[in-house]
Amino acid sequence: MFMLGPIGFATPMLLLGLIALPLLWLLLRAVPPAPVRRRFPGVALLLGLRDEEAEADKTPWWLLLLRMAAIAAAIIAFAGPVLNPVERQVGNGPLLIALDATWADARDWPRRIDRAAALIDEAGRDGRPVAVIRLTDAPGQVAFQAADAVAARLGGVTPQAWGPRDLAAWVPALPEGGFDTFWLSDGLDHPGRAALMAAFEARGGVTVFESPRPVFALHPARYEDGAIQLAASRLPVEGAAAVEVSARGPDPAGVERELARIALEFGGGDARAEAALSLPPELRNRITRFEIAGLRSAGAVSLTDDSLKRRKVALIGGGADREGLQLLSPLHYLRQALEPVADLMEGGLRDMLLASPDVVIMADVARLSQSDTDALLDWLDTGGLLLRFAGPQLAASDVSRMSEDPLMPVRLREGGRSVGGAMSWGEPKALAPFPEESPFHGLPLPADVAVTAQVLAQPDPTLAERTIAALADGTPLVTRKVVGQGQVVLVHVTANAEWSTLPLSGLFMSMLERLAVSTRPAAPEAADLAGQTWVPEVVLDAYGQLRDAGDLPGQAGEVLAQAMAAGPGPEQPPGLYAGADRRVALNVIGAETTLVAAAWPQGTVIEGLETPPEQALKGAFLSGALALLMLDILAALFVSGRLGGFARGAAVLAALLLVTPDAQAQAQAPADDAFALQATTGLVLAHVLTGDARLDDTAARGLTGLGEILWARTSIEPDPPIGVNIETDELAFFPFLYWPVSTAQPLPSAEAYSKLNDYLRTGGMILFDTRDADLAGGSSPEAQHLQRLAAGLNIPPLEQMPVDHVLTRTFYLLQDFPGRHARGAVWVEAAPPDAEQVEGMPFRNLNDGVTPVVIGGNDWASAWAVTDSGAPLLPVGRGFAGERQREMAYRFGVNLIMHVLTGNYKSDQVHVPALLDRLGQ
Repeated sequence: MFMLGPIGFATPMLLLGLIALPLLWLLLRAVPPAPVRRRFPGVALLLGLRDEEAEADKTPWWLLLLRMAAIAAAIIAFAGPVLNPVERQVGNGPLLIALDATWADARDWPRRIDRAAALIDEAGRDGRPVAVIRLTDAPGQVAFQAADAVAARLGGVTPQAWGPRDLAAWVPALPEGGFDTFWLSDGLDHPGRAALMAAFEARGGVTVFESPRPVFALHPARYEDGAIQLAASRLPVEGAAAVEVSARGPDPAGVERELARIALEFGGGDARAEAALSLPPELRNRITRFEIAGLRSAGAVSLTDDSLKRRKVALIGGGADREGLQLLSPLHYLRQALEPVADLMEGGLRDMLLASPDVVIMADVARLSQSDTDALLDWLDTGGLLLRFAGPQLAASDVSRMSEDPLMPVRLREGGRSVGGAMSWGEPKALAPFPEESPFHGLPLPADVAVTAQVLAQPDPTLAERTIAALADGTPLVTRKVVGQGQVVLVHVTANAEWSTLPLSGLFMSMLERLAVSTRPAAPEAADLAGQTWVPEVVLDAYGQLRDAGDLPGQAGEVLAQAMAAGPGPEQPPGLYAGADRRVALNVIGAETTLVAAAWPQGTVIEGLETPPEQALKGAFLSGALALLMLDILAALFVSGRLGGFARGAAVLAALLLVTPDAQAQAQAPADDAFALQATTGLVLAHVLTGDARLDDTAARGLTGLGEILWARTSIEPDPPIGVNIETDELAFFPFLYWPVSTAQPLPSAEAYSKLNDYLRTGGMILFDTRDADLAGGSSPEAQHLQRLAAGLNIPPLEQMPVDHVLTRTFYLLQDFPGRHARGAVWVEAAPPDAEQVEGMPFRNLNDGVTPVVIGGNDWASAWAVTDSGAPLLPVGRGFAGERQREMAYRFGVNLIMHVLTGNYKSDQVHVPALLDRLGQ
């Protein structure tokens, strides 16, 4: 393709026709031929007469230029001009398209697929076989096929939430012989990239496609110095930048929402930014994930596990500390072990239960009052853990002797067992290996741990199943039973070193962790994971969305530890893994992960995403040539003096043509008037007609149901809804448009886009509903079609709806916006960077006007839709929960319409205190 600046020509040889323009100039000047001058005496009688039809002897120079410009425009048009042409893949052999397909590709995956589709289409026209490989997969056979067959499968190719372990493993799988390669890279350096690049270059030409957009990655959060430490990395390291990290988790009602937000600032040359987030324990323990706001990537999400949570532990000692003998205190070792990793409370039992502790530890406590017992049982029913340690007082009491105490896991024998006593062991006893069903399974047994005294359990049919740790001779050391949703655990030795050396060993802390009494403030080590099977609960996809783990198998602790060191993969995807009494998070980005840019060999052709779209100019040049030729006709008539007669004839023809359209206009005018009257005599909610009859009917019935709710609950009384054709109907009549996105709807024309942009600019609102619940991470057919629809709209920057947006409190107080689906995010106009929270107000002073667009995928019209009798048209959820979800969908609709009609009057309340202060009120 011949390039001339930003314009390329598909058939540049036709431009040689422009050389003939000087010859055309000479030919045109010779037509009409110059008249021959002959003197005739009788001509003198004609002097003073004027011929009405004058004929020029030469073509005027400006008319010649006009004709030459028309011919030049036609020559250029047939040469195939293209603005910003995309470089075509040169070659006639097989074409291999290699996609990294990692989490770093998710941010612009649709554009990468579009580029791959264009390559496949071009290869099909050239008759080239094509193969597509995803480098995050295990290496397999690479087979070249017809372009049509490959294009049909391309839509199902999605990125993965991990990176390739070793790209060099693909080298043996590459076919022999020559082929060209187009590598869609994520821009990061992965192991084996150089070896695979060398293999590609050995077989043919290589072109790399790499996005210039920065990559941001969020490291796992850690708890240090009383605050949550957050860190993020970026690539490339260019200029100052800032990202906002959102902490998300369930509220007291169990609904997930944003709990906190903090900004991370990158300096001009900083590859890493850090910040500390201080939150109260109740709020901190609710956090389930951190994410970089506005980024749809698994690398921008950090899942939290038990390592971030600090449990509230209530300590109760059975006797007073001995003066001067701190090491003999029943609570001393517990305080030392738990203080760095838990929030400790000491005091009266009833007072501490009011604070809802996670664990209650009683060291050598024998008897409790009946009221304390009842309070503890109620607390256990809600899921608490009661951990009891034995001691002299418990051994001397008659608690749980004849019958099992409700706050003890087993019955006890009278007295105790000790060396040198009536039941002397002779030698201190060591611990037996922990059984597989024990939460302590896999913990190493220190050789120096020995027990010299304990309380004994009474033999019972249930004793074996309640024993989770025993001595070498089989004597139970730790027993457990379930009470309600909680459990009671008894350690048959003291919490200090009086009866055993267990509190002096590291095993003591590990056992507390396995019982979920304490948590490590750092990532678990391999030894902490070993000996257990970890079952995935939820997994993270490449777009940073949580998915159910389904039937994924459990992972051995040793295997999971390797994945946490090397990164997730197909067998160990990122997500939350649950052990016996603990959950650990496997994140895409580790604490020490460093982003390294991919290095390509010298001379490698690298394309980028940020290129202007290709635009064919043939039609524009042909239209210009036609317009110039029409102008030439008028100019020729003017030169010949016949323009006046032509104008009179054109006027007569126009009058004749207007006779029939006049009757048609008279017939059409009442219809247009009727539409205008219907749209303006009352408040009308409108929906965009998509051409899908079923979808349009659901939208109409949905707005009808929403209108009935508005009639019943508010002062808004809307008329029946109207379907709007954006190509022909006037949009200014409607304050609100509901647009269900359908892949069958064609893209609007330029005139329609102009009307839509005027509508958004003058205060209208459009609710785009993809109806896909965001289940495909923004890559569903509807979401991709929405991207194409919105390309011609003047839409401001968007963000996920913040918790303090006006839509959350316009009429109802809302934090979730479900429709028939409840999981999709809702996007609104981003708040201005200078939006601040005024003192005394629970929200910021956000946008000055109404957000022009709201985008989501929860299928609100289906939740609102009603039948002719007013009953719900379509089911939502199941049972009461489904009807509750439908009610929340109606509330969102009420908030939306109130927001459209009243603007941000709720945000304007931030000015009320200042106004009252000025008025002296």
